[in-house]
Amino acid sequence: MPASAQSNTGGCALEQVGGTERHIVRCDSGLSIIAEAGAQYNLLDRDSNGQTDAVKLDGKALMLEFPDGGAPAGFEVITPQAIAAVRGTIWMVDAEAGQTSVFVRRGSVAVTRTDGEQGVTLAPGDGVDVGAGSGPLTVRQWPAARVAAMMARFGQ
Repeated sequence: MPASAQSNTGGCALEQVGGTERHIVRCDSGLSIIAEAGAQYNLLDRDSNGQTDAVKLDGKALMLEFPDGGAPAGFEVITPQAIAAVRGTIWMVDAEAGQTSVFVRRGSVAVTRTDGEQGVTLAPGDGVDVGAGSGPLTVRQWPAARVAAMMARFGQ
């Protein structure tokens, strides 16, 4: 279910991006989520305190940004292959057919497989692709073309 069906969930409100199929979710905590057109996700309030503390992403990509003060402890993006736990302020998560890709623009993000067996921490410019297998996670500096392609999906 897209966030548009839950625009008041966890202290968040939905805002359409004029002339596009993208939208932005803005939360009271300062979190902004830009959703690629067709992104499939749910906002979660796992501790029932009225604030979004996680996003379950099932398809397409999200760009997440917290203000410079950083994100609250424990905020996660959960995909079928990986969990990206925020340690920084701007990152992207793309969940596509059998693979999750995570890229950090600013700050840092810890990424683990959903089974918790593998884990890495990404710094600015780092990305990781998490497939359904069990091999090691490899952190790489993403090439400029890949970063530009990802950013373009969010109108950046």
